Amino acid sequence: MTSVNRRTALSLAAALAAFVATGPARAADDIVLGGSIPLTGVFAFAGEGIHAGIQDWVKITNEAGGIDGRMLKYVPEDTAYKVDASVAAFNKIVAEYQPNLYYGDSTGFSKTINDQLEKYGKAIMAGASFASEINNPEKYPLQFIAGPDYTEMVSILLEYIADEKPGAKVAFVNSDTEFGRDPLETSIARSKELGLEVVESIITQPGSVDVSTEVLKLRRARPDYTIFHGYVLAPIPEFIQQARQMGMDTKFMGTFWTMDNSMVMKMGDAADGFMGVMPYRYYYDEADDAPMLKKIREMRPEYQSTAYMQGFLTAMLMTEAVKRTLADGDELTGTNLKASLNSLKDFDTGGIIGVPISIPGNSIPVGRIYQANAEKQKMEPVSDWIRLDQSGN
Repeated sequence: MTSVNRRTALSLAAALAAFVATGPARAADDIVLGGSIPLTGVFAFAGEGIHAGIQDWVKITNEAGGIDGRMLKYVPEDTAYKVDASVAAFNKIVAEYQPNLYYGDSTGFSKTINDQLEKYGKAIMAGASFASEINNPEKYPLQFIAGPDYTEMVSILLEYIADEKPGAKVAFVNSDTEFGRDPLETSIARSKELGLEVVESIITQPGSVDVSTEVLKLRRARPDYTIFHGYVLAPIPEFIQQARQMGMDTKFMGTFWTMDNSMVMKMGDAADGFMGVMPYRYYYDEADDAPMLKKIREMRPEYQSTAYMQGFLTAMLMTEAVKRTLADGDELTGTNLKASLNSLKDFDTGGIIGVPISIPGNSIPVGRIYQANAEKQKMEPVSDWIRLDQSGN
C-alpha cells in the first residue's frame, strides 16, 4: 500500500469511527443534547451508566417520533473527568452542533462553564453534580439538578432520623474535598432545628486510609446515626467494620454516590443494614406505578446503576422542557427552556421517582430512605418518599 493510500485508509477509518460514535450528521431540525461524559478516568464507573441512560432515553424518544417530529440527537465527548477536557468538549459541540441541551460531568465543570453557557444562551444544562451551590437560580439560571442537592439529601436523612428517633445523637463523617464539605455546615444547623444532637463531626481523606483514630472518636461520641458524605466507597467499610468490632450499634448512612446497589454490596458483611438517601427507584423495583422501569428492564435485562437512572431522568426532563417550549410556540433559548422546565408541576416520571415532581427552582428536593439487605443483595425502601418542598424546607 502506498503512503497516499495508507493515509486515505486511515482517514476513512477515522471517519467511520466518528460515524459509529455519533451517528449520522445532524439534520437541520434535530434537537441536540451534547455531553461532557467521563467514559474514562476515575469517574468512568458512573460515566458509563450516565451515557447508557441518556442513549436509552434518546432511543425511546426517537422511536416515538421525536419531539414534535424533530429527532433528538445525542453528541457525547469523553472527558476523563477533567475540567479542561470538559470545557474543550463543550466548545467543540457548541461550535459544531449548536445544542439546546447539555450534560456536564462535574461540579468543577458546571461552575467553570456557567458564564459561557449564559453567553451562548441557547441551552440548559444539568449533569452529574448535585452541588448545593448549583441550586441557585440567580447565579446559575440555565442549570438544574435532576434530584436533591447534597444539602437536601442530608436534610432528607435528618428528617427521617428525627421521625424515627426524636432527639437522636448524630455524627457526620465527610471527605476533605469540596464535594465532601458541601453540606456540612448547613446540615449541622438543620440537625439542631430538628432537635437532633450533633455529637461529632469528622473530616477524612477519601479512599483507603487508616481510620482507627476517627473510629475511636465515634466510639466516645456514641452516635445513634452516622452520616457519611463525600465518598463513593472507601473508607466507609473500614469505619463500619471497626465500629462493629468495638460493639457500636450506630446506624450508618450515605448519600447518592455511595448508594448504588452494586457499590454498597462491595462492602461485604459491612453492607448489611447500611442506609441512605436515594432520589430514584432502583432498577429492579417492580412497583405498579413504575412502567418506565419495566421499559428499562426490557431494553437492558442486566442491572443498571443509579448513575444510569440519573442520566436517563436528566434526559427525560430536558426533553420535556423542549416539548413545552415548542408547544408554546417559543424559540429554543436557554431562558425559555428553563422557564418550561420550571413549569413542571406534579410531573410523572414513569415511576423513576415514586411521587409526582415539580421543579420550581434548580433542584428536585425529593428522596427515599433505603437499607441494604445483604442476604438478598438488594437495597430495600424503609420510608415513604420524603418531599422537602411539602415540609417547609
